[in-house]
Amino acid sequence: MTASASSSSSPRTVALLGSTGSIGTQAITLVQANPDRFRVVALSAGGSDLRLVAQQAVALQVPLIGVARGDATHLRELISDAAREAGSAAYRPQIEIGDDASCIVAACGADVVLNGITGSIGLRPTLAALTAGSTLALANKESLIVGGPIVKAAAAPGQIVPVDSEHSAIAQSLTAGRDTEVRRLVVTASGGPFRGRSRDDLRQVTPDQALAHPNFAMGKVITTNSATLVNKGLEVIEAHLLFDVPFERIDVVVHPQQFIHSMVEFVDGAVVAQIGLPTMLVPIALGLGWPHRVPDAETPIDWTTASDWRFEPLDDDAFPAVRLARQVGMAGSTHPAVYNAANEEAVEAFHDGRIGFLDIVDTVSRVADEHDAAGGALTVEQVLEAESWARGRAQQILGER
Repeated sequence: MTASASSSSSPRTVALLGSTGSIGTQAITLVQANPDRFRVVALSAGGSDLRLVAQQAVALQVPLIGVARGDATHLRELISDAAREAGSAAYRPQIEIGDDASCIVAACGADVVLNGITGSIGLRPTLAALTAGSTLALANKESLIVGGPIVKAAAAPGQIVPVDSEHSAIAQSLTAGRDTEVRRLVVTASGGPFRGRSRDDLRQVTPDQALAHPNFAMGKVITTNSATLVNKGLEVIEAHLLFDVPFERIDVVVHPQQFIHSMVEFVDGAVVAQIGLPTMLVPIALGLGWPHRVPDAETPIDWTTASDWRFEPLDDDAFPAVRLARQVGMAGSTHPAVYNAANEEAVEAFHDGRIGFLDIVDTVSRVADEHDAAGGALTVEQVLEAESWARGRAQQILGER
């Protein structure tokens, strides 16, 4: 962690990547509730909602805005309108438009860069933030998964703070002992909307049903990944990379209520868990403030109310995505990138009505089996080439269905 982030009495400066998404909007709420702790100095978004970008920029008075897609003139007009309504007509931020916009924002030198982008397009911004020396609050799991050794080589010890609720829980639980005392990590899963169903039961699942997550409101890709458990497979790979624990010592257990966000089992048999309401507020707050906690970030659990918590084994036959993720994770190199890219193509095909629910992971499995990874040290170019191949091959397979 940078000296300015940990020792200065002034607010910690923050750059938000993916400001209009679920992570970004919740982070802004936390920042606005804690102006003495945090100050947003830059934000970026994909560009699907320029009006919201303008409103966020004006509310936060950020000097730098990055948008991947959109017209700069139109965005300036929206910002001017929002600024006049807010009584700050003189507000004139720097605006960056294009594929490099998020990288420019990530490299601005903020104390903390919260990467809330969805997908492997977050890789370059992740590397930009690390190169700039910022603490990286990482909600964009895909950038670590597809760029594993590249990202780890770029990061100083302690520079990456996980924001996924499961990995935030593990990071918190690990403080109870030494690394050498860890026996295994236990990643919890809600089981998604189809928990308990057999593989045959899943054949007729519709896109609308797949988007009905029991606990979280997320975007299309992440919510579908939660239904197929691809998301949990990605989290197993992420846990391996973040905490240097072998795959055979990372378990997944279904916990439908999601009050226990994940656990660490130590060599003496003790299990330490992080418990809280099934929201992202605590992980986001810790990502911004690590290692310090933000008071009242979340409402505590009411322990006077009776409740039952269940734990169930993962059904690998109905949901083979986690088993497949372990295989590609152990293969390493560009295999995880292929897994992720093929899945993104299959998810789009599912929501377009071109394939069935089970075809998503079946397609990913075929593409992963066919992939021949390049040898040697992994490069960003190799990752991008593997992703391009995986998307093309997935499209060919999807076209056969």
